Amino acid sequence: MEGWLAYVGLGLFTGFSAGMLGIGGGLVMVPALTMIFTAQGGFSPGVALHAALGTSMAVILFTSLSSLRAHHRHEAVLWRVVFQIAPGILFGTLLGTLIASRIPARPLALIFALFVCIVAVQMAFNLKPKAARELPGALGVFGVGTGIGAVSALVAIGGGAMTVPFLTWCNVKVQKAIGTSAAVGFPIAVGGTLGYIYNGWGNAALPAGSLGYVFLPALLWMIPFSMLAAPLGARTTHRLPVATLKRIFAGLLIVLAARMLWKLFA
Repeated sequence: MEGWLAYVGLGLFTGFSAGMLGIGGGLVMVPALTMIFTAQGGFSPGVALHAALGTSMAVILFTSLSSLRAHHRHEAVLWRVVFQIAPGILFGTLLGTLIASRIPARPLALIFALFVCIVAVQMAFNLKPKAARELPGALGVFGVGTGIGAVSALVAIGGGAMTVPFLTWCNVKVQKAIGTSAAVGFPIAVGGTLGYIYNGWGNAALPAGSLGYVFLPALLWMIPFSMLAAPLGARTTHRLPVATLKRIFAGLLIVLAARMLWKLFA
């Protein structure tokens, strides 16, 4: 019962953070799920992190839908940009899951923790590029989408940590950048989920209830609660001092990543 309660609580927090900050919640889900899976005893250390990555991507698939609808109602999604970047995103996510499936758990955990630290510093100090240019052409957008998709799949995030700064740099207002990032999270999650299912298919080390690297019991508990909380998070973006909330969130990310590393290396 404690395991299912943990999935419910994690789902609520994931949906809220995805809606509020446009980051998809994966930075919280991956270390949290890795610790939950390890504590349950059904996962070996060699596959717990990969299952956490795959399950996080699958949750983001549903969370992003709820979040993007909320941002769309606030007219904060630039759909032209979403359609332009989606092909590169899909290609990049499939590439990223292929790479992740071939990296052992400990090196992959170090890559994830390094990315978390970079994002945490960016959030804590509100580092963002100045608007200096317009969006690139079709080839440039495809290349950017490929990079964002590959990294997002490798660390199982919705891409907001990269999409929002990129759009801000390209003269997109912050709220529209967050809303557009939430919409871009959907093709990231589609490609990432399919990639983790395919690359984990038939892995004998995975427990019953796994669809590739996606652990279905965790997914089914987290989906409804993450989708319930995502619109509330999106409304919060337009009402509360998000900069202060980001600093608190950044500290939490570092603590979770450190705890995950300790669990995997202990």
